[in-house]
Amino acid sequence: MPIEKIDTERCNGCEICVDGCPMDVIGFDGEAKKALIKYPKDCIACYNCEQDCPVEAIYVSPQRGTMIPPAW
Repeated sequence: MPIEKIDTERCNGCEICVDGCPMDVIGFDGEAKKALIKYPKDCIACYNCEQDCPVEAIYVSPQRGTMIPPAW
């Protein structure tokens, strides 16, 4: 599981990570107004979410696991 955590204390609810995830791993909790990990096993460790997060709230493990290329 490459994506390990989203720090809800740091997350500002901007949804950049939700929009940038090619595998739909990250979702958005409308009540809490925070990002959440929906499908951790589908993470391909592209690092889009970690690199794009303006508040550095996301941690993706450097160990990639099984690479499954997106279908595009």
